[in-house]
Amino acid sequence: MKNCAIVGINWGDEGKGRMVDLLTENYDVVVRYQGGGNAGHTVINEYGKFALHLLPSGIFRKGVVNILGNGVALDPENLWEEIQQLAQKGVFINPDNLKISDRASLLLPWHRDMDELEEQRLADKKYGSTKQGIAPFYSDKYQKKTILAGELFYPDELYAHLSDLLEWKNLILTKVYNAKPYTMDMLECWLNVYCSKIKPFICDTGAFLKDAQQSKKNILFEAQLGALRDIDYGIHPYTTSSNTLAAYAPIGAGLPSAQITDVVGVVKAYSTCVGEGPFVCEMFGKDAEELREAGAEYGAKTGRPRRVGPIDLVATRYGTELQSATEIALTKLDVLSYMEKIPVCTHYQLADGTAADCFPFPYALREAKPVISYLEGWHCDISDARKWEELPKAAQDYVLFIEQAIGCPITYISVGPERDSIIIRK
Repeated sequence: MKNCAIVGINWGDEGKGRMVDLLTENYDVVVRYQGGGNAGHTVINEYGKFALHLLPSGIFRKGVVNILGNGVALDPENLWEEIQQLAQKGVFINPDNLKISDRASLLLPWHRDMDELEEQRLADKKYGSTKQGIAPFYSDKYQKKTILAGELFYPDELYAHLSDLLEWKNLILTKVYNAKPYTMDMLECWLNVYCSKIKPFICDTGAFLKDAQQSKKNILFEAQLGALRDIDYGIHPYTTSSNTLAAYAPIGAGLPSAQITDVVGVVKAYSTCVGEGPFVCEMFGKDAEELREAGAEYGAKTGRPRRVGPIDLVATRYGTELQSATEIALTKLDVLSYMEKIPVCTHYQLADGTAADCFPFPYALREAKPVISYLEGWHCDISDARKWEELPKAAQDYVLFIEQAIGCPITYISVGPERDSIIIRK
């Protein structure tokens, strides 16, 4: 029995979806344990190209059960639309291959409104939200002011609960933001159009996972975003609103007794970042445009151009430690094939002039400068390589340099977005 977490090491967008899609061949259950529809996991397989936002990336594998755990921000509207989009491509989803925790909280329609209203209020001090309602959702969750998915089976209690929440939320919308209030008719429409559609998928997933554990099933835990976006350990306040770490997986999945046996940390061969906040290694100008175009670096959810830079070994070492990674998947190595020299951020220079190997407190990041070294490029297409020996020496040296710097073995090397464009080095 294996309990494996696939997690992001940096700012997110590392390629976790393609790794989950690849590795689920060896797993029985895949669980999304935190986050919501505010990020996209891009997957390319025999069905086509997909950007999954809520659905676990194991949804394409026959015989795999996919679970949305209690730690997820469950948006019924976005989830149902995503299910329909996959059905149009021949990926059929039913209660046998998708299960939703009855303890997952529902992201209500007003959460997206509040997200946008608050970003407007913050103006030039905004956090760079995707405006999918994630921060207001988690805020309400920890105030105990959300609806649990299981409440859909108790209509009398549900309507009374919604009525109380409606009164409270309208006070905030109208008095704080001068926005239009919601009505019970609007919520009833939302319940009938979207919540009723996902109701058949809702069940006691905790009991299912406990049975799977007792039956020695292999369980894969899929994270959203990366370590540097973690609410407690990331680049606060430019983080997400949940814990993105592997340590949270058993809790957010609904199986607190699980012991994680393997942690696959996903690292991009260069750095990318969507949204606001300090990004020490950021490149600008022509060099940034070339890398962005070479890697097609645009947000899977928002379409926003990603900020780009060389691989940041300070941030990557920190993320590897936070995630307690047992192995690393290095993605998009092929993108760097056009470069004559490969830049690497090896240290930070802090405002006082000292060099930093360790990731500093968020405020210190604002004035930190990257210290860049260069490695030889390989100047050839490596997308057909499927064995370590097929990589040119310069590409091998680049991988080994990163591996030594972060202190964790790199066992997967992605040389393309397709499922089989991978080198397994074990």
